Amino acid sequence: MENIKEYKKENLKVIWNPKKCIHAGVCVKMLPKVYDPKAKPWITPENATIEDLKNQINNCPSGALSYRES
Repeated sequence: MENIKEYKKENLKVIWNPKKCIHAGVCVKMLPKVYDPKAKPWITPENATIEDLKNQINNCPSGALSYRES
């Protein structure tokens, strides 16, 4: 069973698939206020704009991060 996590901000769901993650650190470098590997939860999408979140997710090299709009 996959351990996919979802984090919500307004009408955007940030989806993280840990099995795909290669720990390149692009997310942490681009949005350090959102992605903090030492925190629980480690993704806090409320700390960025939806536009910034989408831009960062589109730069995830492994595809571990994705998003869905509702």
